[in-house]
Amino acid sequence: MCRLFGLSAAPRRVRATFWLLDATDSLAQQSRREPDGTGLGVFAAGGKPVVDKQPLPACQDPAFVLDAKERASTTFLAHIRYASTGGLDPRNTHPFEQHGRLFAHNGVLGDLPRLEAQLGDHRDLVAGDTDSERFFALITKQIDAHGGDVGAGITAAARWLAENLPVYAINLILTTPTELWALRYPDTHDLFLLRRAPGGPHGDRRLEHASTAGHGHARSDALSEHPAVVVASERMDDDPGWQPLRPGELLHVDDQLVCVRRIVIDHPPRHLLSPRELGAGTATSQAAT
Repeated sequence: MCRLFGLSAAPRRVRATFWLLDATDSLAQQSRREPDGTGLGVFAAGGKPVVDKQPLPACQDPAFVLDAKERASTTFLAHIRYASTGGLDPRNTHPFEQHGRLFAHNGVLGDLPRLEAQLGDHRDLVAGDTDSERFFALITKQIDAHGGDVGAGITAAARWLAENLPVYAINLILTTPTELWALRYPDTHDLFLLRRAPGGPHGDRRLEHASTAGHGHARSDALSEHPAVVVASERMDDDPGWQPLRPGELLHVDDQLVCVRRIVIDHPPRHLLSPRELGAGTATSQAAT
């Protein structure tokens, strides 16, 4: 399945090198199992989104390695792709950018013609072939309809999908320069939250992480002094603070790292796709690896 990673250290700018390259289950390590694309989205100091993505595994993408070491941002969004819909092309590689926001998705939606019909003029935001980018355009449409309220837009879009389309999973992370949202729905795939204090679980001044095997140490001086919130498809290290999001739960992390969690969909999709309905190739892309 695809892997999601989001981090907020707002309002401070930090680097996420440890999580992207050096953690026990870093994005680079995960990409060895998800070979179809890698993307990293950050925000420049002025708030402009910057996205670097290629239809390559992170472990084979020199640009990803360089960005992971050098990019600083208040929020980060990274995605490791195992393709389900859409060919191996930068247009189909996450994260996607719309109206200054970044978005990545893990899951599968059916009946894309019906979804496209729901987009109306927002169909013009879609450049590629994926269900994910169309889902993002629906969220953007609903954000506009709700006066710029991102949480309300995500909720309205997800509820519409649950009622009207075949759904396998719609786990997502959406970021702005100062905020982060994440949704897990339904219970098909996991999504985890880590609220990490300065210096990690032990408060180490220089934040030296180590794997449970006793190797893989990595330092992050900026995050040793400041807290951060991490969202990921799986627990990425041995920190005991990882918590699963509940099915239907929307997380909002504000510009001071205050986390608000609430259930926004309390029932399964009207048409929950089974692995058998996905077809062999798509089912393989959604299997846990």
